[in-house]
Amino acid sequence: MAQTLVPSLHCPKGVVCNSRRMVSTKLWNSLLVPPQGPRSRKVGNAFKVLAAKTESSGVVSRLEDLLNLDTKPYTDRIIAEYIWIGGTGLDIRSKSRTISKPVEHPSELPKWNYDGSSTGQAPGEDSEVILYPQAIYKDPFRGGNHILVICDCYTPAGEPIPTNKRARAAKIFSEQKVVNEVPWYGIEQEYTLLQTDVKWPLGWPVGGYPGPQGPYYCAVGADKSFGRDISDAHYKACLYAGINISGTNGEVMPGQWEYQVGPSVGIEAGDDIWCSRYLLERITEQAGVVLTLDPKPIEGDWNGAGCHTNYSTKSMREDGGFEVIKKAILNLSLRHHDHISAYGEGNERRLTGKHETASINTFSWGVANRGCSVRVGRETEQKGKGYLEDRRPASNMDPYVVTSLLAETTLLWEPTLESEALAAHKLQLQV
Repeated sequence: MAQTLVPSLHCPKGVVCNSRRMVSTKLWNSLLVPPQGPRSRKVGNAFKVLAAKTESSGVVSRLEDLLNLDTKPYTDRIIAEYIWIGGTGLDIRSKSRTISKPVEHPSELPKWNYDGSSTGQAPGEDSEVILYPQAIYKDPFRGGNHILVICDCYTPAGEPIPTNKRARAAKIFSEQKVVNEVPWYGIEQEYTLLQTDVKWPLGWPVGGYPGPQGPYYCAVGADKSFGRDISDAHYKACLYAGINISGTNGEVMPGQWEYQVGPSVGIEAGDDIWCSRYLLERITEQAGVVLTLDPKPIEGDWNGAGCHTNYSTKSMREDGGFEVIKKAILNLSLRHHDHISAYGEGNERRLTGKHETASINTFSWGVANRGCSVRVGRETEQKGKGYLEDRRPASNMDPYVVTSLLAETTLLWEPTLESEALAAHKLQLQV
């Protein structure tokens, strides 16, 4: 049979084909000139079989087989992925260890340590930082009984290190007055997907801009929606892990997405958001896309990225709760600068008074007004109870800081009578 020497055919992603190969003339012609009629489908199948038989494709297949192995029939041991927050306050770190059997509570897990000098959290001469397991989630990447473990960080003497924001939040949420009010949080995490090599939003022409904002929010279509597979994969991964994710949507700026987590109670809100961010980092890593939580990734007439935080207490959710909400808003107005300073790096580039934001320098609130610092829903006003939405937090905020600060300001902090009266007068003028 006659044979033809040809260059390598285009192979699937992840498969390295030989640069030269011998194929029969008949097969080569069948690949170049698809047969007429219904037989054309068979050509595609034949090519797939040919590609699957390459040596490198076999390697990929065997690797996938190993990654998907179910270890439960052979061992009780599981893999626990210990996750913590690094020195920048945004970098998520993790490493794996074997646990002798499945566990149901963080207290069953051992403490662990890591090299804090490599994460900017300890000096080289005393680099050991201790990981305390705090929350467990199912691992959607490994499956089975394998788990993800949210940890916070301590010195060997048992003191929280400076970047451990969870410890202080847990203390606030353990205050009896806070416990009695059962604080609920619904957090809207916005994020932007970037092309790997150029760090430019997904779907945007390299070095150029798409059409103006308008057709992209909650949009459908190849020319309007970029990154849906990542959003959907993340949605399912969160559900599998046990995170109380409540929805997702495409955002106003193309290449930007949002998901919502909640209602979560107290410290669980911070744990859920950090675990969801870890999942998103892993999924974008696998997709070859860069994730950014920058609050204003593209300067100019483009929406920034926030992390709007919906908040309510037991008293706010009961009859007469609207008056409690207004008292909480008054307290928030008096500590506006304290909150702004803790609501994320670079937030001044986002809170300009444009693009559905309030000015960073002025506190405001309103019903159904997305240009305010704090928004109250129309339904809350009508029912006389419900929740408030703090629209100030940036997309890169620390959820432990924001959630605990909201509880502290509205439940534990008491303003002076004079400042309270002055603030009440100012807020009354806004409405």
